[in-house]
Amino acid sequence: MIYSGKFKATLDACVLYPAPLRDLLLWLADAQLYKPFWSEEINHKWIGNLLINRPDIQEESLKRTIAAMNEAFPDANTTSYSTLIEILELPDKDDRHVLAAAIRNNSDVIVTVNVKDFPRNIVSVYDIEVQTPDYFISNLIDLNEKAALQAFQNQVKNLRNPPQSGEQVLTTLEKNGLTETCKKLSLFLK
Repeated sequence: MIYSGKFKATLDACVLYPAPLRDLLLWLADAQLYKPFWSEEINHKWIGNLLINRPDIQEESLKRTIAAMNEAFPDANTTSYSTLIEILELPDKDDRHVLAAAIRNNSDVIVTVNVKDFPRNIVSVYDIEVQTPDYFISNLIDLNEKAALQAFQNQVKNLRNPPQSGEQVLTTLEKNGLTETCKKLSLFLK
């Protein structure tokens, strides 16, 4: 598959939370390596999961995060997909909204940690691939190392509370399953 700024990816809730992964994906989109998509339902799901795990975080703060995402990427919030949900068959019925949104926004890929929930034989019918965030981001790095590195540097530079080094961010991203991505990005830090 060829990746470009016109390449479209629907981001599942499990890649929008945790925050470091979301940040890297959005900085890569900001570098125009791909066009991101999500839906209110996807956002509702990651916020709900985050609030369960971190009751100290205020829901209003997370709503501001979503507002900032929608402002930065005004066409990213997918709508008018609900009629597709009922006709889709997936192992987990609760994931049908993600595939429906991807179909509606003509995504090339769904980025998710839960690849098994989107069987290739079903999703490929809609000309959509399913990729883990590590595979997806690694491919984006291969597409344009310079832009990907700049996106990563922008992520690091914008961390203020607390500030972190590139190595610290890579350690966090690796803990979030981005093994290949971190190997590639670490080469630029040396």
